[in-house]
Amino acid sequence: MLAKRVDQLPEGSTWIFEPKWDGFRVLVFRDGDEILIQSRDEKPLNRYFPEVVDTLQAGLPERCALDGELVIATGGGLDFDALQLRLHPASSRVQLLSKTTPASVVFFDLLCEGDKDFRGEPFQSRRKKLESLLRNSKPPIHLTPATDDRALASDWFHRFEGAGLDGVMAKPRSGTYEPDKRVMLKVKHERDCDCLVAGFRWHKNGEDIAVGSLLLGLFDDAGALQHVGVCASFTQQKRLELAEYLAPYRKNALTGHPWKNWAETGSETGNAGQRMPGGKSRWSQGKDLSWEPLRPELVVEVAYEHMQGGRFRHMSQFRRWRTDKKPGDCTYAQLEVVPPQELMEIFARGR
Repeated sequence: MLAKRVDQLPEGSTWIFEPKWDGFRVLVFRDGDEILIQSRDEKPLNRYFPEVVDTLQAGLPERCALDGELVIATGGGLDFDALQLRLHPASSRVQLLSKTTPASVVFFDLLCEGDKDFRGEPFQSRRKKLESLLRNSKPPIHLTPATDDRALASDWFHRFEGAGLDGVMAKPRSGTYEPDKRVMLKVKHERDCDCLVAGFRWHKNGEDIAVGSLLLGLFDDAGALQHVGVCASFTQQKRLELAEYLAPYRKNALTGHPWKNWAETGSETGNAGQRMPGGKSRWSQGKDLSWEPLRPELVVEVAYEHMQGGRFRHMSQFRRWRTDKKPGDCTYAQLEVVPPQELMEIFARGR
């Protein structure tokens, strides 16, 4: 079941609100001794999270199917980068990471239990049954907090952002479980940021004529230009216009370019302490990560949701060119920093 993005929490008494977790969305099935953790693209994740499999075996009903999110919670909040690193091909590495960065699973819906199919039941009934099923569960199994108090949901939206939560979900109290339909609502954080455009990538279907994405950078305290993410999702017409707009800035682009070493050598590391725009990894297999440098003169305003590890957690959205801004103004200092909030506070409230 999916969600549609909206700008604000809905009014009225017909909604139940939950925090929006930033992890891997999963369906979890148990049938006796068999456990299946299934990703959104229907791939099994059991081998990557053995510590979770063992807990699910002990903490779930004999036969059930639940909807939830795999997360890694640290002292600084949810760590999505650490979660991605868990998808490692080497069994020895998987076993090590299961001990050093153990995962948790946060459940928020119930599809079936025993022979009973709950998908046609109202969400408030599914929620009540889920609370009953998980009342004796122990970490790393968690039940997501839920409330019909819009003021409390608004408090979650602002207070727990620093812990890495994406925003807030709003679910119809009487809604049934409808796969592949966007009947839930989600309110996510969004902020503006001025970034330096240091390069771009061609669109996969428009080499030399259509821009696929812009490579964005921010200057750190030491004056190094760090790659913070990309701006993409353009219309085909916009891609063609961008190719024409950027053409003059391609001339002599590598002369004094802050990413010159990376561009010329193809190194994945660049200068010491500098984050460069991509490199071959197991996450990018089969993707063309080649890029075209631009003279570091263009400033663009983008919308982003939140930062993680000095980078945009999700792809940013193009807003407008800022011809009134100097490239040197594109620094981390402009970003709002939200302090982390202890995750166990929200975990405990949910239980």
